[in-house]
Amino acid sequence: MAPLMFLVGGTLAGLVAGRAGVPRLRPWPVALRGGLALMFTVTGIAHFVGMRQELIDMVPPALPAPEFLVTVTGVLELAGAAALLWRPAAPWAAGGLGLMLVGMFPANVHLALNGTDLPWDDRLVPRTGMQVVFLAATLAVAAHYARDARRTQSLDSERTAARAQV
Repeated sequence: MAPLMFLVGGTLAGLVAGRAGVPRLRPWPVALRGGLALMFTVTGIAHFVGMRQELIDMVPPALPAPEFLVTVTGVLELAGAAALLWRPAAPWAAGGLGLMLVGMFPANVHLALNGTDLPWDDRLVPRTGMQVVFLAATLAVAAHYARDARRTQSLDSERTAARAQV
């Protein structure tokens, strides 16, 4: 539940700051990037501090080297969070983090099916719902910036064609 709160809280803070006149925070994708960056920073840190053993225990037994996998995914989450804050890298970071969410989902299923005395938000249905929200957020950022890049290329092509006609 904490990652969802960081995503929502960080995104809302970005939207409020944009409404207050912070120019770089006006469009919703920037606020969503900030919320995602906050969420992945917090979850990335958890791979090393506080929840490391719980995350290692979540790794399905069929996968080798759970400690290494938790370390790698933590590093990727932190790198992805940083890359989300740099506009040219944001669509790639969002796409990569989305793929990582899909790849890590079996660990959530493993925990939900095999864990005991789980809090309600670690059970399969709520956890799946949160993963869908996280994935939708990463896809929204990636799609927005991909669409923006295509629009920019189209405008550049039109300008080049107009100059060639003159």
